[in-house]
Amino acid sequence: MREHPRVRTTEGIVEGRYRTGAAAFRGIPYAQPPVHALRFAAPEPVPHWDGVRPAIDFGPPPPQSGPGPQAESSDDANWLTVNVCTPDPARSGLPVLVWICCGGYMAGTAADPMFDPSALAAEGLVVVSVQCRMGAEGFALLDGAPSNRGLLDQIAALEWIRRNIAAFGGDPDTVTIAGTSGGAGSVAALLAIPRARPLFRRAITHSVPGLHITPELAQEVTSALAGRLGVAPTAAGFAEVAPQRLADAVTALCLDAPAHRERWGRLSQLGIVVCPVIDGDLLPQTPWESLADGNAAGIDLLAGHMRDEFRLFSVMMGVRGTFTEADAARALAAFAPGDPADYRAAYPDATAEQMMEIVSSDATFRMPSVLLAEANAAARGTTFLFEIRWETETYGACHSIDVPLAFGTPDCPTGRMFFGDHPAPAVRALSNELLGAWARFCATGDPGWPRFDADTRSTRLLDDPSTTAPYPEEPSRRLWHGRPPAPFAPIPSR
Repeated sequence: MREHPRVRTTEGIVEGRYRTGAAAFRGIPYAQPPVHALRFAAPEPVPHWDGVRPAIDFGPPPPQSGPGPQAESSDDANWLTVNVCTPDPARSGLPVLVWICCGGYMAGTAADPMFDPSALAAEGLVVVSVQCRMGAEGFALLDGAPSNRGLLDQIAALEWIRRNIAAFGGDPDTVTIAGTSGGAGSVAALLAIPRARPLFRRAITHSVPGLHITPELAQEVTSALAGRLGVAPTAAGFAEVAPQRLADAVTALCLDAPAHRERWGRLSQLGIVVCPVIDGDLLPQTPWESLADGNAAGIDLLAGHMRDEFRLFSVMMGVRGTFTEADAARALAAFAPGDPADYRAAYPDATAEQMMEIVSSDATFRMPSVLLAEANAAARGTTFLFEIRWETETYGACHSIDVPLAFGTPDCPTGRMFFGDHPAPAVRALSNELLGAWARFCATGDPGWPRFDADTRSTRLLDDPSTTAPYPEEPSRRLWHGRPPAPFAPIPSR
């Protein structure tokens, strides 16, 4: 065996390292750095290189936006990279898992130890993590630039995988794309993009957000950003702004978005101001509409969400336990898909705190996820649904606890935040179950529990112990049935 593994890609030879029993190749460019004339352009292919390119270190993280701790910024703009972890480059035909790092469409880096692929590679998967442009770099609507550049980056990465993954032991015809939060929304969007569909076979979505925006409102967001920065709302104007300064302006606008409530409506209350644009071109419809209208065929889909999605945000913002009836009424007015009174009728005994958590969890992640499962099943896709119900002491079954469980990394820093310094045996068992379900689904299309369909609505309830039962959030499902999330649009002036 060679001391360091080497693989010949279509662009040139890369040399990685053996790590934890697998061959890891890090920081491989799948597109040219988006700088100078390419700053807001569609991704361009990487020129062929001579000799051996080291693939030892992760590529630098794209500029990060949003509240909370972020990956350290870098002046190096080689953001568009993939990382490949394979059990053995000399093998062939291994199933491939592609993880899209794109939380909230604003933050994420493949270097996060939560995404350590070692445990999944030990299950026989070739694991690829993808970095893409996010925030304004990837999703701001700019005159003189293509829309949805972050999605274009993801497609370019999938095209690179299609060309090269066999050289790493993977099967290009058995590719599963996966993500959580904005990464899951990206996966859902790729389902609706004809150019992307031949590039993968299966999809995993954890906590799909119902976040899409019309061009009209996206232009208003761009104008607000441009006003903060003192530049024109164009690609040329934004090119005058350093990437991290632009990312910081997005963060500031997210925090100030409630001031735009009368015009921006729901968008002003979610802490996110840039997301995929329904542009009539790359993304002409939301994923739910595309599946329902027959413009996208069903697929092998493993979808799921957490029971207490909103709990993470209420705890981290320090507002859990403070919600009043007025807070609940505002949330219902903003997010209920119909008459807010219907929520009150569906949950007659809910306190203000409980109602706030129910409707916020529903609107952000729970109902977009189950509606995607329903739409995929109706489009004759093979669909599996889960809900994580295992409760952490502080956060309940909240947003993001699924990722360290699925990657088998509950003792990473994020995992320790949820599960403590010494994860209990029940946590390890839950992690083994979800990780195993991912591996089986990637290889065979079956995670190991009954399919979800309109009649049985079979759902895996991941807990201690886990069970299979009809979908548990039935009152909410009924309220949202046939009402998929609509793109954010400006509220007409009175």
